Amino acid sequence: MPYDKIRDLLNQYEFVNVATSDFSGKPNLAPKLLLKCDGNVIFLIDYVIGRTFENLKANPRVSLSIMDSESLTGYQLNGNVEIIESGKEHERILKELHKKQIALSSKRVVEGLYRGKTHQNFEATMPDKVIVFKIKITEIVEIATSGQLKRENFE
Repeated sequence: MPYDKIRDLLNQYEFVNVATSDFSGKPNLAPKLLLKCDGNVIFLIDYVIGRTFENLKANPRVSLSIMDSESLTGYQLNGNVEIIESGKEHERILKELHKKQIALSSKRVVEGLYRGKTHQNFEATMPDKVIVFKIKITEIVEIATSGQLKRENFE
């Protein structure tokens, strides 16, 4: 299963659901803004800074789930997270986030006008404090419509 296909599929999403758990096994699932994919690394933005952040500080393992609606094939992406709260890489990513915010706002305005819908908030604003989750994908599980699983490890 080529990673390019997964990256192309991910690029269709603005948000992805992130599954984490604390050390006691209590699960948490929350949507996070997908900033970009760079090789086998995915950058997500956490602007809520709640349970997901707390879980990842204790247990840096994460699972993402996406679906290819054309083929009805599901994918589970598992990996390890590096939390980036400050520094040069954080500043560089914030600049990329600013560009993405402008693109998201523009897209919402155009789609709203096209559909004749009004939105209370067209702007995709974020709080001043955001945290970056840099996820190194270590395993991809392809889930076929037959229920067959195909695993590929990158560790």
